[in-house]
Amino acid sequence: MITPMLVGFGTGLSLIAAIGAQNAFVLQQGIRRQFVLPVVLICGLADALLEFAGVAGIGFVIERAPLVIEIVRWGGVVFLLWYAWGAVRRAIRPIGLVATEGSQVSLKKAVLACLAITWLNPHVYLDTMVLMGSIGNAQGDPERWWFALGGAIASLAWFALIGYGARALTRFFASPRAWQVLDWSVAVVMVLIAARLVFDGVGV
Repeated sequence: MITPMLVGFGTGLSLIAAIGAQNAFVLQQGIRRQFVLPVVLICGLADALLEFAGVAGIGFVIERAPLVIEIVRWGGVVFLLWYAWGAVRRAIRPIGLVATEGSQVSLKKAVLACLAITWLNPHVYLDTMVLMGSIGNAQGDPERWWFALGGAIASLAWFALIGYGARALTRFFASPRAWQVLDWSVAVVMVLIAARLVFDGVGV
C-alpha cells in the first residue's frame, strides 16, 4: 500500500505548496515564534480531515451544494480583505522582531484567525474534498484510504516545515524593513486570493 500513499503524499503536497492564505499565515507565525504548534496542527489536521471526508464521498455532496460554497466564498472575501488591511497597517509602521515578540497577540486571537483562514476559503474544500476526494476514490478500496493518509501526512509535514523552518529567518527579521516587506507581501497575497474568489464567484 506504499504506492497509493506516496501518490496521495505527492498530490497533497502539490496542492498546498503554492503560496496561499494558510501558508502566509503559518510562515508569519513561525517567524514571530507565536503559537506555532497550535497553528500548524489546526492547518494540518483541518486539511487531513477534509481529505478523508472527500475520500469518504462528502466532496461529491459539497460539489453539488453551490449555496454552501457561495456563503463560504463571500465570508472568505470579507475576512481576507480585513486581514490584508491589518497587514497594511503593520507595514506602514514596521517594527523589528524583538518588539514583535514583546507584543504577542493572544492564543485565542491567533487560533480564531487561523480557523478563519482555514475554513473561510472555498478553494480549501475544492482542493481537499473535491479534487483529492475524486483522485482518491479512483484508487478503489482499500487504496483510497492509503491515498488519503498520504495526503494528510503531506499537509502536516508541510505546515510543520514552514512553521518551524521559518525560525531560520529570525536574524533577518530583526530588521523593521524586513517585517515591512513581509507584511506588504502578506497583504498582497490576501488581496489576490480575495480577488480570485470574487472573480470565480461572478464568473469572470
